[in-house]
Amino acid sequence: MENKQHIINRFISYVTVDTESDPNSDTTPSTKKQWDLANKLVEELKQIGLTEVTIDENAYIMATLPSNVDFEVPTIGFVSHFDTSPDFSGANVKPQLVENYDGGDIVLNEEQNIILSPNYFDDLLQYKGQTLITTDGTTLLGADDKAGICEIVSAMEYLVQHPEIKHGKIRIGFTPDEEIGRGAHKFDVEKFAADWAYTMDGSQIGELEYENFNAAGVKLIFKGKSVHPGYAKGKMINSMLLANKFISKLPSKEVPEKTTGYEGFFHLHNISGSIEETEVQLIIRDHSMKKFKKRKKVIREIVNKFNKKYAAKFGDKIVECEIKDQYYNMKEKVEPVMHIVDIAEQAMKELDIKPIIKPIRGGTDGSQLSYMGLPCPNIFAGGHNFHGKYEYVPVESILKATEVIVKIAEITANRSK
Repeated sequence: MENKQHIINRFISYVTVDTESDPNSDTTPSTKKQWDLANKLVEELKQIGLTEVTIDENAYIMATLPSNVDFEVPTIGFVSHFDTSPDFSGANVKPQLVENYDGGDIVLNEEQNIILSPNYFDDLLQYKGQTLITTDGTTLLGADDKAGICEIVSAMEYLVQHPEIKHGKIRIGFTPDEEIGRGAHKFDVEKFAADWAYTMDGSQIGELEYENFNAAGVKLIFKGKSVHPGYAKGKMINSMLLANKFISKLPSKEVPEKTTGYEGFFHLHNISGSIEETEVQLIIRDHSMKKFKKRKKVIREIVNKFNKKYAAKFGDKIVECEIKDQYYNMKEKVEPVMHIVDIAEQAMKELDIKPIIKPIRGGTDGSQLSYMGLPCPNIFAGGHNFHGKYEYVPVESILKATEVIVKIAEITANRSK
């Protein structure tokens, strides 16, 4: 792309707007501050020359780059989300620019001794000699997914300024609340009216993904009986200890920190309680639908065993269980239209980017959108170490992702001649 500094400035202008989402909110968007960036984006899309720029009552943004050819080309879309994860603070983000990275340690925060080191994060060594944007060690960065937004806006701006590049109609969509699993919930696929789309929401350069986890959330409520500890023998039931026993029944090696690739897991992500009542929240993930169903069955079987074991003593269910499916593997919806993955792969190869085709160990808006009728593989946005203080993104990866979007538009038109 022609202006590296222009794109750096654009990205920084996005990440310095706090858009952290809130899983405990019932509104859409889940936080009012997401409107700050949403409204800014609407104005920017108009300024760069897009048409049909809209934002609805839930802050979903859509816009169009009209076709510049006189033959029929499929309408393609590009989608990203503007919220950031509630896992780590997104307020007062102070990006740091590391030019010509030398391959050594990067001091993010000298006062707190926070260091981004290739000894721990060895992916850093891929980017020696490049320009990195990092945090200051006190917040996340927000490259997930403001890098994706930057790439889409920059690609559309480039195509507007270079009409010699032939393309069909392109639709873009920006969503709130992806980080809390609701990004696609109110996305109007019919209004978007694309034949297929791509989320720009992957990590390292070259990633191209059309498989993701099947996902479910689990809430367990353990009931106890509080009795004075001096007189508790045979009477007290400590719900926290019951929860601990339950967790110990799960396969110890099937957790996120011990799995990779297509391996699924059970993940304990929240526990809170007292003697009387303890709530445990888990997530279940697996690429295989068969194994996904088996994992849910394992939870229910342990619940049944606990209730049966304590029924005589407690006289009621000692643990209540709620399992809710969250999203499914998009592979089922993308495989029948694999040419859309082929186009993205071709675009990368023509730009001398080695495609890394692998399953997503998570989910994107694209997984839900695919089941809503909009097949939607995922392409790299360039960032690393999302959702924490060690997050960073190479500027060159943002530039390359921008080029991939332009090339996909060009290839789609060329294949339609």
